[in-house]
Amino acid sequence: MTLHHTRIGRGKPLLLVHGLGGTYRSWDTILPALAQVREVIALDLPGHGQTPEEADSGTFNGLARSLDNWLGAEKLTGIDMVGSSMGARMVLEMARRGKAGAVVALDPGGFWQGWERKFFRTTITASIALVRALRPALPAITGNIAGRSALLVQLSARPWALDPAFVAHELRSLADTRIVNSLVKDLATGANQQGSANTPSPVVIGWGRKDRLCLPQQANRAMAAFPGATIHWFERSGHFPMWDQPQETVKVILEATDD
Repeated sequence: MTLHHTRIGRGKPLLLVHGLGGTYRSWDTILPALAQVREVIALDLPGHGQTPEEADSGTFNGLARSLDNWLGAEKLTGIDMVGSSMGARMVLEMARRGKAGAVVALDPGGFWQGWERKFFRTTITASIALVRALRPALPAITGNIAGRSALLVQLSARPWALDPAFVAHELRSLADTRIVNSLVKDLATGANQQGSANTPSPVVIGWGRKDRLCLPQQANRAMAAFPGATIHWFERSGHFPMWDQPQETVKVILEATDD
């Protein structure tokens, strides 16, 4: 399995793993800053961006299998990792398996309970359907502050501050990811993320105080699953700290992965 990826910068390698419906471009807001001091590897998960899907890519376990295999094939086992949303859960899973170096997990999925599962599935499914219906008009809509804010109300605490072209690209990627509905079903109905009391390297879990998708109360469960982890709260961020608070996110990542 070959995962499409880009490498930029110099220094100790750092892997970036995007979330549901994203691509390596989801990190554009912080990648240049990270690349000033690290060799950054940003990938497209199977079924996303330029990486073809595999038979099991519509499940979290399938994506984790593909990533695990790719790390071994590329001799990247033990690399420092940063993940966002579903990708944050994925880097936590790699840490649990002992396949990661230092890990930063930004607003990870997989820690919901009870009604939160239905909330996640219902709201994100509706958002996906809306974005797909509006796809031809996305550049015009995202170019307008009110339109951009309306489309990102669940994902960003500062949608008016985001670059319109970046937002349009992210929403088109979500609309074009064929396996996204299968993944939403699997994430919403599957088992919660397993934890580990003895991850070999540091784990930092970051959470936006204004996250309206993976609700802040879920951070307590993530910390219980990974009791050796430390928590960082992004006070003025929604679901994607690298969008809403890019400078703070870079600082957290570099501090967490600094030897």
